[in-house]
Amino acid sequence: MPGEDRNGERKNDRNLDDGNGKYFTDLDGRFSARLSHVLAVRRTEVPSETTGITAKYHCIVKVEYQRDLMGLLEEGMLLAIRNFRSNESESRYTLLEISRIFPEHYGLKGLSDDSYYPYQFEIIQQAVGDWDTDDRATMMIQLDAIPLNYDLVVPKGSEARYEKGFTYPVIAERVRILNRNTIHQMYNRPVLERMGRPWERIATCPVARKDPRLGVIKMFESEGERIPIYVDFESLVRYHFGIFGFTGCGKSNLLSNILRRLIYHTPATKVVIFDISAEYPFLLQDVLADPNIPSKLILETPIEGPEQLYRIAVKPRAFEKDARSKDAFAEILSQGKVGFYAEPESAIPTYEEVLNDLRKMREENAGKPTYTDALDWVRLAIRGYMRRGRIEGTDLIDEAFVDFLDHVARQAVEKFRIFEKSNVHGWCTTRNELRDRFAMAAEDRNIGGSIYPTQRIVELLEGDTRLVLLSIVEPSIIKRLAIDLTARILAQRKREFQVEPPILFAFDEAQEFVPAYDRARGIEREGTERVETLLRQGRKYGLGCCIATQRIAYLNTNALQQLHTYFVGPLPRPYDRTLVSSTFTIDQGILEKTLEFGPGEWLLSSYVATGMENVPIFIKADDAEREIEAFLERFDPWAP
Repeated sequence: MPGEDRNGERKNDRNLDDGNGKYFTDLDGRFSARLSHVLAVRRTEVPSETTGITAKYHCIVKVEYQRDLMGLLEEGMLLAIRNFRSNESESRYTLLEISRIFPEHYGLKGLSDDSYYPYQFEIIQQAVGDWDTDDRATMMIQLDAIPLNYDLVVPKGSEARYEKGFTYPVIAERVRILNRNTIHQMYNRPVLERMGRPWERIATCPVARKDPRLGVIKMFESEGERIPIYVDFESLVRYHFGIFGFTGCGKSNLLSNILRRLIYHTPATKVVIFDISAEYPFLLQDVLADPNIPSKLILETPIEGPEQLYRIAVKPRAFEKDARSKDAFAEILSQGKVGFYAEPESAIPTYEEVLNDLRKMREENAGKPTYTDALDWVRLAIRGYMRRGRIEGTDLIDEAFVDFLDHVARQAVEKFRIFEKSNVHGWCTTRNELRDRFAMAAEDRNIGGSIYPTQRIVELLEGDTRLVLLSIVEPSIIKRLAIDLTARILAQRKREFQVEPPILFAFDEAQEFVPAYDRARGIEREGTERVETLLRQGRKYGLGCCIATQRIAYLNTNALQQLHTYFVGPLPRPYDRTLVSSTFTIDQGILEKTLEFGPGEWLLSSYVATGMENVPIFIKADDAEREIEAFLERFDPWAP
C-alpha cells in the first residue's frame, strides 16, 4: 500500500498531475473520485421504437464524501478519465456525462430488512447526523456516467482537441470534472468562430438583440457561474430542428426566442410560422413592431383595430390582463403589417396532384380492368411528358400541358371505349377546363390591399420580408395553405437552383401538419406527404423546417428522421421517450433526467449545429416573456 502524506492523500496521486489542470476543476478541492467499474451493457433485443437506445458502456464513479459536494454536483456535468491510448507525447481522456448522482451510507447500506425493527430505526436515526459531517469513512457519493464517445486529447506543448470515438478508460484512475472554460470551448468555440465572434472570454447576455445565445448550460449553477450555449443558425435552419415537450414546458416560448435571434443575428434568413393556436402575434410583437424588420402578420379574417387583435391573440398567463399590448398592436397596424388570408378561387395544380387524381380514380375503379388500363395509359403518357421536359412533380402545370393532357385523355376514351356516363369518361373529357384556372390565378395575383392569397405570400418571401406569421386557427384553411405554400416555394427553387436566402418553415402544433400515416386521411395525408418532401429535399435549396409538438408519437417518423437538431423537454409518456431515444440515438438514462425539468429547461443535441456532434447538453433557455416585458415597458404610462 502506498504511504500517505500529511494531508491524507496518496503519494502517487501527485504523479497524476500531468500539467493539464487548466482543463479541469476539483470544485475548490472538494472533488476526489476514482473510476470503479466499466460495465458492458447487454441488450436483450434490437433497439426499436419500443426499446430505445442504450449506451454501449455504463461507468460507475466513486467520490469521496464532503458535506456540500452533493449541492455542487449536477447531472450533465462532464467527466474526464485517462485512457489506455495516453502516452508520453500526449494525454488522452475518455469523456463521460453524469446521468445519476446518489449518496451512500455504509451503515444504511448494510442494514437488512430482516433486522430487528427497533435496531433498524436506531441505525437510521443515527445516520441522519452523519450527513452533516465530512466523514469519508462511512459515506460516499456514487455517480453513474455514460460515455460521450469523444476523447479529449492534450498533446504536450499544444492545444487540446477532441476526437470522436470511444476509448476504454483506465480502471481505478482518477476522475476529473471539465471546468467552465473547457465546457465553453467544447460547445461554443466552433460556433462562435463561424459567427466571427470572440470565444476566448465568456461574456454573455440574455438580451436577444445583444447576444445570439439560446440560453445557458445547466452546469456549475450552484457556484453562480453561467456558461452560454450557442448554435450555428445556418446549420440549424438548413438541416431542420425539432422541439418536443409536454404541455406547459415552454415550447412556444423557446421557438419564439429562436426565431427572434434568427432574425436579429442572421443577415437574410426568412421565417414563415404556421401558427394554428394564435400565440405568436403576442410572443413576437416586438419583432413585428420593429420598423426596421419587414414583416407581415396574416390572419384569417380582417382586423378592424388593435382592440380586436388584442382579443384574438393568445397570451401567456402573466400577461392575460396586461393591456399594454393594445398600444403595441396599434403600432403594428399603423405600419401596415397586418393582413388577412384569402383562399384562391382555383389554385393551379402541380403535376404530382394531377397524378394523384389519376391514382385515386384508379383505386375507385379497381374492379374494372378497361378503366384501369385507360388510366394507366394516361399516367404513362404524363410521365413521358415530364421526363422529356425534365419536369419535377412539384412543378405547377402550364397551358401547354393542359393541351397535351386533354388530347391524351380523349384518346384514352376512344382507345379503351370508356362508357360515356362513367366518372372516368367525365374526367378525361373535361381536362381542358383546367385552362380556366390560369385566368383565376391571375386575378388572385392582382388582388391588392390587405388581402393575401397564396401567390402574394410567395411574393412577400421573394421580396424583402423577413417574417411572415400565418396565424390562422381554422385547421382546414391553414393546412391547405401549408401544402400550397411549401409546394410553390420548393418548386420555384427547383426550377432555378437557389439556396439563398434561407427560409425556415416553423410548424407549431406539428401533429396537425405532419401526422403519422396511420392517422392521416384526406388533406392530412396530403399535408404530411408535402412536409416530408420538404424535409427530404429542402436542405438542397436552402429551405429548413422546425417541428414543435407535445406528442411526438403522433408524428410521421419518416419526417422525424430528417431532423438534425432536437430540443427535448419533459415527456411523461414512456413511449414518447423511447421514440426519441431510438430516432435520435439519445440514451434512455439521459432522457430520464428530462422528467425533472422545469419550464424552459431542455436537452439539446445536434449533429450539425453545436460545437460537439450528437452530445446531449442540458440547457436553460432564455425567457421570451422577459423580452416582451422589456418591450412593453415603453408603453407603460407609469414607467420612469
